[in-house]
Amino acid sequence: MTIGHETVSLGEHVTIIRGDCCAVLRDMGADSADAVIGDPPYESNMHKAKAGARGGKVASDLEVGRTPRRNARNALKTLDFSSVESIRPKVTPLMVKVSRGWLIAFCTPEGVAPWRDAIEDAEAKYKRACAWVKPDAPPQFNGQGPAMGVEMFVAAWCGKGHSRWNGGGKRGVYTCLTNAPDRDGRHPTEKPVALMREILRDFTNPGDMVLDPFMGSGTTGIACILEGRRFVGVESDPKYFAIARERIEWILDPAGPVDRRRARSVWRAGSGAADGDDLLARLDT
Repeated sequence: MTIGHETVSLGEHVTIIRGDCCAVLRDMGADSADAVIGDPPYESNMHKAKAGARGGKVASDLEVGRTPRRNARNALKTLDFSSVESIRPKVTPLMVKVSRGWLIAFCTPEGVAPWRDAIEDAEAKYKRACAWVKPDAPPQFNGQGPAMGVEMFVAAWCGKGHSRWNGGGKRGVYTCLTNAPDRDGRHPTEKPVALMREILRDFTNPGDMVLDPFMGSGTTGIACILEGRRFVGVESDPKYFAIARERIEWILDPAGPVDRRRARSVWRAGSGAADGDDLLARLDT
């Protein structure tokens, strides 16, 4: 699983891998994770909105609500990854292969149908589109229609037999602030830790191994540590890989040498453009 990739073990139950998610998933055996939970890139409509934001317009898709505290337009400007359409047909069957339980993939409302189709093409059991309701989602800035106050995730069963989860008859609706007090803020699409903890409690069990092929800044890894799950995260961007490592190390050892406030100031001093290796080097000084 680690050939050609940078693999870092953080404690006994956490492994993070810097590399291409498709390449890593190909190297993993079938049914090697209890669940695959990830936040893949946006659909192309969000990247069109990004182009509008860079051109000085307030784009209509800003209401999706994946925003930093201060400026929703700046969030779109910092989307530094490609849209999901090009990789969805390749990565979906790989995620289905690896999971022996649930596959959870976040998406925009417009992305639900394409994800359902890809999941069914991969011969997994598409179960439901669930909603993350955001009480603090930004308004529709141009005033031309209602704002978007939700984000979606699709849930598919990849295991044998009937699907199993811990939610009983619970509705697939999760209400959580986007800008919670514990928000780190260094990734433009960072998920709240509280949201990921609730999802883990519903779809996994203590001791399960959770794989996140799109680790970003490591929020799912933090949630796994707090909920007693094992974690494997994959991230291709060295900047976000470094941030994820720093955040996870701090959770594992709050009294250790990692200073979260200093880490944020170092990252912001470089306007977020510094390579992740440079970030780690400066944190070690």
